[in-house]
Amino acid sequence: MIAAIFINCLVVALVVLVHYEFLYRITLYIPKMGIKHRYRIVVGVFGSMLAHCIEIWVFALVYYWMHHSPNWGGLTGNFDGSLMDCVYFSFTVFSTVGFGDIEPSGLLRFLTGIESLTGLVLITWSASFLFFEMQRYWTTRD
Repeated sequence: MIAAIFINCLVVALVVLVHYEFLYRITLYIPKMGIKHRYRIVVGVFGSMLAHCIEIWVFALVYYWMHHSPNWGGLTGNFDGSLMDCVYFSFTVFSTVGFGDIEPSGLLRFLTGIESLTGLVLITWSASFLFFEMQRYWTTRD
């Protein structure tokens, strides 16, 4: 159980760091772009979506590793053990859609819970960031 908590904390720290670095770099890059602000926001949206995809893949790699390692539990249901099924599962958990066609068991369940919470926080962070970037130039006509 201690190892599961440690792994969960490590994964969350890694994806939060990835998210922070992406948003920080976007903040530096957007003002330097020589295009209209509305198009710079599109760059911000795609940058934050790319960050979310990388974060989802990080969780998926951990799911894949835990599923194929003994004593961590596994994923059952409409699941064949492939990395792409882990990515699909991670997308549904991160976005809190949770279709329910793949079900976690064992200690792996704790990672799914923390991924849902992390996804919710990071998606909200992206929305706040993009709103702030839009509001910064909202009154200008470009």
